[in-house]
Amino acid sequence: MTTATDPLKTNGQPALGDTAVDETAVADFAAQLRGTLIQPGDAGYDEARTVYNAMIDKKPRFIAQCADVADVIAAVRFGREHDLLIALRGGGHNGPGFGLCDDGLVIDLSAMNAVRVDPKARTVRVEGGATWGDVDHATHAFGLAAVSGIISTTGVGGLTLGGGHGYLTRKYGLTVDNLLEADVVLADGRLLRASEEENPDLFWALRGGGGNFGVVTSFLFRVHPVDTVHAGPTFWPMEQAETVLRWYRDFLPSAPRDLYGFFAFLTVPPAPPFPEELHGKKMCGVVWCYTGPEETLEETFAPVLAVGEPALHGVQAMPYPAVQSMFDALYTPGDQWYWKGDFVEEIPDAAVALHVEHGAQLPSMLSTMHLYPIDGAVHEVEETETAWSYRDVTYSMVVVGVDPDPEKNEELRSWTRAYWNALHPYSAGGAYPNFLMDEGQERVRASYRGNYDRLAQVKAKYDPTNLFRVNQNIQPAAV
Repeated sequence: MTTATDPLKTNGQPALGDTAVDETAVADFAAQLRGTLIQPGDAGYDEARTVYNAMIDKKPRFIAQCADVADVIAAVRFGREHDLLIALRGGGHNGPGFGLCDDGLVIDLSAMNAVRVDPKARTVRVEGGATWGDVDHATHAFGLAAVSGIISTTGVGGLTLGGGHGYLTRKYGLTVDNLLEADVVLADGRLLRASEEENPDLFWALRGGGGNFGVVTSFLFRVHPVDTVHAGPTFWPMEQAETVLRWYRDFLPSAPRDLYGFFAFLTVPPAPPFPEELHGKKMCGVVWCYTGPEETLEETFAPVLAVGEPALHGVQAMPYPAVQSMFDALYTPGDQWYWKGDFVEEIPDAAVALHVEHGAQLPSMLSTMHLYPIDGAVHEVEETETAWSYRDVTYSMVVVGVDPDPEKNEELRSWTRAYWNALHPYSAGGAYPNFLMDEGQERVRASYRGNYDRLAQVKAKYDPTNLFRVNQNIQPAAV
């Protein structure tokens, strides 16, 4: 426990913003915590308010680094009683920076990162502050894996509550399709369990509805027998991009579910394991993950190698955690990020041409565009079974401008917006919530379609005052 500093002064200077909380109340709150309460002027404040996207520079009034569920309950009550803006932070990867807020309270779960595997039941219980790297480390020891994303430093909570898609999605569905239950601290400070049997309306909303309904302190997931896989990229010269993308849009939906691959425009990093002659070249590619038997590996990838003239085919056997962390060293915390996403049903030839036009203009080495497949097992779930409603699409697209240099921010934004604006007419209307920036209510509604009104009803039941509103906000329905 850290004793709070004077809430009205930080190192002799006036406190941030206009938030005035009685000094005794702050001291009492700090005394309740097993974790640490950090305020402006405290050692570690700047580190504690740093998130993955360096474009985000928010200055909270309080950061409660929670050690356990009791700390979370105390933090929620403190924030509510003092009318503070509350942000919920897990892994800190949220693009628009919703894990922070200015002049409010951040409830930071990152120290709550315990993971417990039940190999007999094939489940894993994960605390709300864990990353997918924490999960992969624990499950791989038993030859098991959970459905997650593509970067292991991503937080479990944020990815899951937005729906969650990644390398295992075609075979095993979304992350939320594998969620069995969750423990949630509500706006009134109560702790509830949400599952198909307990508080099923809340459980429905958590599966895609984001952090709108409470603080999830633990998740229980179904896990699957995934150990060593065959994974890696195939790259083609940019001149072949039109041919490759047309082939990809036709091939992937009909491919075996054991095969996952996302399409990308990219600049080849100037480092091993990539050959020097490709360093710095703009190319198109597909990043693969194959979970099927080795005896069908050659047959599965034969159509891939028959397309155009691949400049690199880097598929090889590797443990699943290595697949999950392939991009960790490339996309490290502290870069400037701006992204925009959309769901896509089809990619007509006119859209292919626009992709190639904008993909050839990548503004930095780290900037990219990804098309993630949303088919297979995802399509076996009805659109009203979970809050995630886009069960009929084929891809989740994201256009990403990334660079370490803040001087490039406007260029990153301009390229991302121009690319997205060109392709949006070919979209299904909404986007994966985790690929939204702070784009307003119309985009939030579009991303939930017919499920939005039901989500608003659940919000009104569990968070009627919209205490948890630093998110892709679902506003409570009028009672």
